[in-house]
Amino acid sequence: MGSEKNIETQKNSWFTGLKAEFRKIIWPTKENVAKETTAVVITSIILGLIIAMLDFVIQYGVNFLVGL
Repeated sequence: MGSEKNIETQKNSWFTGLKAEFRKIIWPTKENVAKETTAVVITSIILGLIIAMLDFVIQYGVNFLVGL
């Protein structure tokens, strides 16, 4: 019976610690999330375009060399 009480005490202290850690979190504002999301989307689009252009140039170069 003593071990059941010990396990229950460990669970309670774990949840208490978890709640304390969640209180320490500084959650971002909606404005920050929107700005960061916009930055990620724009960066992804720009990198996608750069990769597509490189792919096109490399493909053109390979086709040119194969055609010689």
